[in-house]
Amino acid sequence: MEFIESPIKDLYIIKLKSSNDERGFFARTFCKKQFSNIGFNKEFVQFNHSFNKLKGTIRGMHYQKPPFSETKLIRCIQGSIYDVAIDLRKGSSTYLKSFGIELSSDNMTCILIPEGFAHGFQTLVDNSALIYHHTNYYTPNTEGGVKFDDKILNIKWQLPPVNISSKDLSYSYINENFKPICT
Repeated sequence: MEFIESPIKDLYIIKLKSSNDERGFFARTFCKKQFSNIGFNKEFVQFNHSFNKLKGTIRGMHYQKPPFSETKLIRCIQGSIYDVAIDLRKGSSTYLKSFGIELSSDNMTCILIPEGFAHGFQTLVDNSALIYHHTNYYTPNTEGGVKFDDKILNIKWQLPPVNISSKDLSYSYINENFKPICT
């Protein structure tokens, strides 16, 4: 695995290294020892799988409030997505900055999103699937979100947005009443 620092503090891009032969490939997707080299020593306690039928689908921008904040490791295992993380940490030098990257089954790239970030993605092709690893359990009463098309965030989605849940559409825009996530 190769760990690459992103322009957003504490957010890492991870390039998987595969061994290929006539059967296919093998790649390590997590190694506690290698992750500890970047200061990550938490335990993943929940894994989730997301499948999305339609190109252009947006899911996000989601987060959990403290003390249930979580680090996420995201990997696209089928198709292709544009993955976005937004720094919502109070006092961070990259507060309200976003980072987007294409993750696909072909490019073998993951993203490690620390606590205090909102996360979402847009599918770039039909029938895309992701695997999420979480360091905290999903706790419904502590979830939050910000609007995917907030002009303050200025996210450059790759396609016209489609197929957005009513829950994701109900999130508020960031304004003077927004409370940052403290980590």
